[in-house]
Amino acid sequence: MHKRTQVIAATAVVAAVLAGAAALMLGQRGGQDDRFAQCIGGQVAGGTDVIGGPIELVSETGETVTDKEIFTRPTLLYFGYTYCPDVCPLDTVRNAEAVDILAERGFDVQPVFVSVDWGRDDAQTMADFTENLHPDMLGLTGSEEQIRAASKAYRTYFNIRDPEDEYYLIDHSTFTYLVVPETGYLSFFRRELTGDQLADQVQCFLEKL
Repeated sequence: MHKRTQVIAATAVVAAVLAGAAALMLGQRGGQDDRFAQCIGGQVAGGTDVIGGPIELVSETGETVTDKEIFTRPTLLYFGYTYCPDVCPLDTVRNAEAVDILAERGFDVQPVFVSVDWGRDDAQTMADFTENLHPDMLGLTGSEEQIRAASKAYRTYFNIRDPEDEYYLIDHSTFTYLVVPETGYLSFFRRELTGDQLADQVQCFLEKL
């Protein structure tokens, strides 16, 4: 097996293990809201006191924005990077599909993609990436400090492997988060869901707001 292929495969395995561990952590830390008892088996992983909160990032237009300006409507939030060889493209396409399905059902949901790669993902890179995925997708990047603060707020994990390598890969968690105005974070969704399944689960929450 080619060395780069081995690295990519290893990265996918690490990401999967990290996702499982994070899922357990989020589930244990979460609170319970009776409104959402039947959504995702009745388990709501978190709340605004545990996950989310004030963040500041740079939009794909080059403007500095805060959480108040980002989450103006129900949002599917994902952390990744544009140079990701496999996981991020699949997950963001799935999220875009779910958004379109929800739109057909009368729910206005925005997909948001936050880069954890401050070294390569500038505003223009983010704009090019999101334009190819969904016309309504918002790309966000920022300085190392801004990105680390946003990642910490949403309890995500990322680690840049071999940063001196021009083609470095980044291990990162792969959850998609549902965030709504005023209330904030509601739940997370694993990458194993299809677009239809994700849309169904998001709709369950939105109908109970």
